[in-house]
Amino acid sequence: MRISPVKVIADAMLEKKGQHVVALDLRAVGTAITDHFVVCHADSTTAVAAITDNVIVRMQEKCGRKVLRMQGLENDFWIILDYGDIVVHIFLTEYRDFYRLEDLWADAKKKEYTDEPAPAKAPAEAKRIKPKASSKVRASVKRIKVEE
Repeated sequence: MRISPVKVIADAMLEKKGQHVVALDLRAVGTAITDHFVVCHADSTTAVAAITDNVIVRMQEKCGRKVLRMQGLENDFWIILDYGDIVVHIFLTEYRDFYRLEDLWADAKKKEYTDEPAPAKAPAEAKRIKPKASSKVRASVKRIKVEE
């Protein structure tokens, strides 16, 4: 059974205590530049960074997908991870309140993720990619961007 990348992202956000996790299905909106937005916020830049790093690791681990482009790592106020068909927005709380991204895309179908993330499989059942420390994930992503 193939797991939805949107669900993987939402679970990764919830694992690190992302708040008000919402997925917007933009496929019916004719002017959208992607199929889905997944949005959450946190109360500190440390939490924003932790959520970001967890999304990157989980998408690689469970879907085999790497970030195509990312922005906002320099200050952790609003981080954007672009996976092509999915764009992830991780906000510091006051930035989400200010920009009100969901209101801009009010025509999109909206799904809120409030449950706990899906339980991880036991180590014997699943191949586990060892998560890197936050700084190592960011360094490897920056290195990939420089090499391209």
